[in-house]
Amino acid sequence: MRKLIEPRRSTRRTRLIRRVGSALFVVSIAACATSACATSGGSSDLSKPLPAGVPPGTSLKISATDMQVALTSSGQIGRLPFTVSDWPNVSAGPDVIQAFKGGAVELASNAGIPSIQAHAQGLDTRIVAVLWRSTPNYGLATAPGSAVHTLQDLRGKKIAFSPGQAQGGVVLRSLQQAGLGTKDVTLVRLNSPQFLTALQGKQVDVAPLAEPSLTKYLAQYRSAGATTVQSDAVDALSVLWAPTSVLGDDEKLAAVTQFVKFWARAKVWEWENQDRWIADYYVRNQGVSESDGRRIMATTERPYFPESWDGSIDWEQKTIDLITGSGAFGKSFDAHQLFDRRFEKIAAQAVAPQYRTEAQG
Repeated sequence: MRKLIEPRRSTRRTRLIRRVGSALFVVSIAACATSACATSGGSSDLSKPLPAGVPPGTSLKISATDMQVALTSSGQIGRLPFTVSDWPNVSAGPDVIQAFKGGAVELASNAGIPSIQAHAQGLDTRIVAVLWRSTPNYGLATAPGSAVHTLQDLRGKKIAFSPGQAQGGVVLRSLQQAGLGTKDVTLVRLNSPQFLTALQGKQVDVAPLAEPSLTKYLAQYRSAGATTVQSDAVDALSVLWAPTSVLGDDEKLAAVTQFVKFWARAKVWEWENQDRWIADYYVRNQGVSESDGRRIMATTERPYFPESWDGSIDWEQKTIDLITGSGAFGKSFDAHQLFDRRFEKIAAQAVAPQYRTEAQG
């Protein structure tokens, strides 16, 4: 059977951990040699007003998996009022945290959970934009030949678990739905780039996968018995976030403020230009078929950028309590610490009114 190829993946967990760890260590040392590393504390003033314009010569290093494609396809990338000096291919939350620490990434797109892990590690960051989701965007994929068909079948099984990523929250919420606790299963701690290899090698019975990875996996392994388990667990938040050291730099703060607007409008463009988005992102960039791209888009919600973050902060608080209650990341804390509310209305005000209201049904 042809092996599924994924970026930064090894056939052995230890080899991948060593390679990624070493690479990020080198990036961290090199970046810290030339600039101050992002650490907790510091003197960043997060109370001053957001800048109205971006000074000439400003640059940002942005990790946002789909944004380079979306901004290029929509013709907006040349209109950014600053330079994106690098689009690092760093997406997993734990890797983004290391890149933040080393200065290799200054603004990133992730779920809400990585900022919780960053807090536990003493890295001071803030969420600067929120996209809300109300339907599941992860599938609980099973290993080939696994006897897992329902959530209740998870009892006694090995489940891939990354507590610092959205997938970790999906696993814990799925266990709650099944009336199970963490002691009823074996949680195998891996970073999400390792999930596919672990499923292929039957090192785990179940792993949460997002699109298009889920489609790629099932296309190759459904005939061998791989499937998905239905779960209503939702990962509600997609965010932009940055170290407070970046937000304390007036020039970079100005660039972040403007990028939030481009990010929100790009998400709307993806929704309103689905044929082009499927062709440019899912087919050309991600390597799935056009029909699979259309199926993925059919499960995608209309973008919703809340004008108030109260609900998002409440969701993040529940996630903090859920994750810390599982034994990860120490004690619970106040979710307000993770948000920079100066940005609260920036994304919503950048889009048309219908994208400030949650879709119904």
